[in-house]
Amino acid sequence: MSRPWQVLRALRLRLLGPPKELVGTDQFGNKYYRVPQHETRAGQVIPERRFVEAINRQPYQYEMGDFPTEWEAWIRKKRKDPPTIEEILKNENYREEMKQKIKDVSEKDRLLQARDHKEGLVAEPAHTHVKGHASAHYYGKKEPSQDPTSTAGTFQPGSWVPPGSGGSHNK
Repeated sequence: MSRPWQVLRALRLRLLGPPKELVGTDQFGNKYYRVPQHETRAGQVIPERRFVEAINRQPYQYEMGDFPTEWEAWIRKKRKDPPTIEEILKNENYREEMKQKIKDVSEKDRLLQARDHKEGLVAEPAHTHVKGHASAHYYGKKEPSQDPTSTAGTFQPGSWVPPGSGGSHNK
């Protein structure tokens, strides 16, 4: 390399920092880059920077699953080395196997619960209808009462009245 090019390269490095380096590409076509740690002309150390150039995407259009988990971990510096395509595919196959196993176990559990309900071994889950909110100062009543009330399908706790305040029960 000629001397003027070396001077221009050194000047560019000092003014703009080192160029980005292509580290890898994922199966979707996204390209991953890094800019190594460097020192500015003022002597400030700029840490390594990692980023992705997404294919056909604007920065605000990212969605979950657009980037493989392994590459996201690399970008966020949770892992030192970038992932290989073999590692990504192996992990993707593992995740798919786990999804299938979870689906199978859930279906088996649903069938066992249905059998237990049918045989009367376990009661059917109760379907409750909530009126109001339990943290309300009175819960489903027109007026609060110190005494708890109960009917066949509902229970209303009594409201607390401090002792000696002239409530209906003086003991």
